[in-house]
Amino acid sequence: MQRLRLKADGRIVELRDGQEFPLVPTMPGLALAMPGLAPAQPSTVTVMPGAPSETAALPAVRDLRRRACLTQIEFAARLGVPVETIRNWEQGKRVPRGPARALLAVIAHSPETVFAALATEPESA
Repeated sequence: MQRLRLKADGRIVELRDGQEFPLVPTMPGLALAMPGLAPAQPSTVTVMPGAPSETAALPAVRDLRRRACLTQIEFAARLGVPVETIRNWEQGKRVPRGPARALLAVIAHSPETVFAALATEPESA
């Protein structure tokens, strides 16, 4: 049985003998989104039937934050999440899910628009 880990930057690595070995992405767009991914020896990834795919082409959180020229604290404040959440995503301890995953995908395409929308205060009546 293979032991796999999803890293914060979207890479999947196989755990063998206490070491990580990158797997070749199986999705066509994933390799383009992560040019630094070094191909490993061919391997088969076993996915449990009905399990959600964690390997959607989500850009690395650290890369998104750096492209926006923000610190972890500033990025967390703009997204409205604790800085620990950003740290966990960047270190691979946690994976963005649900709304956060969708928001990061939109930030990858139009960060200025997202940050502007998040910065606007709702009008009070």
